Amino acid sequence: MELRHLRYFAAVAGTCHFGRAAEQLHMAQPPLSQAIRQLESELGVELFTRTTRQVALTDAGSVFHADVRRILASVDESVARVRRFAQGAEGVLRIGLTGSAAYRQLPRIARLVKETMPGVALEIHTELLTPAQESALDEGRLDVGVLRPPTRTEGIAHRVIVREPLVVVVPEGHWLGERDAIPVECLRGEDFVLYAASSRSVVNDAVSRACLTAGFYPHVAHEVHETSTALALVSAGLGITVMPDSVRSAAREGVVCVPLEHPGPLAHGVLIELALAWRERDTSPLLRTFLDVMAAHRIFGEQLLEETP
Repeated sequence: MELRHLRYFAAVAGTCHFGRAAEQLHMAQPPLSQAIRQLESELGVELFTRTTRQVALTDAGSVFHADVRRILASVDESVARVRRFAQGAEGVLRIGLTGSAAYRQLPRIARLVKETMPGVALEIHTELLTPAQESALDEGRLDVGVLRPPTRTEGIAHRVIVREPLVVVVPEGHWLGERDAIPVECLRGEDFVLYAASSRSVVNDAVSRACLTAGFYPHVAHEVHETSTALALVSAGLGITVMPDSVRSAAREGVVCVPLEHPGPLAHGVLIELALAWRERDTSPLLRTFLDVMAAHRIFGEQLLEETP
């Protein structure tokens, strides 16, 4: 049974007139009548009663007509869906984010996708540090990463979204919490809560460089794998942490965020980048559309935060 025969049948069933159905189908009437006879022969069922004046569906034809309408509607929707997919307008986009990016960048990215790509669903994976996102991108488990460069995996492309300063996160009531800004050297002797050394965190590297420039190495009291855990430990009074400015958007009671003061020569050294990353070899129309949308809405490099707002 051919799909065209079902469309022929639907046209005749909808008009109960072979001539009008043939006009709708842009074909001559005799081939249409022959095609319907072939369909009835294949089914072994008479679908129409025919007289010189009238064509009508049989009871079996009415049942078949209901099923055929559903089949054709499903086929038409499948065709439309695959075309939308090929145009990058439909599908599932798997996106990974660092912990702090989830607080400030995720809402905007998700909102843009919802408004401009309504046929696209986001599969969101948060609290992934940069090396973990690189691995997931390289292995095809993520389509897009929101991570902190530099990347170390060959074949991963990225574009910067924002450059932001570091802030010191201290427990409420901590002696540093009342300051307008905290010099790096004031952190000497403090217990730090940092990402695990095995995670190869870009944030850790920036914090260590800042501390070493001030003449000391941070004392790590607790290692964590998630930003939310670091904030929880700080709130509990178990140490302080240094995070990108976007962590200010996290709703966490019991902590205070204070800008990290860095003298002129160090200023650009502790600005930390956040970027969108993807596989260079990925030719997915969905990815291309996503990147075009992000560029059109000035996501890339639109913010250079050298001072805390």
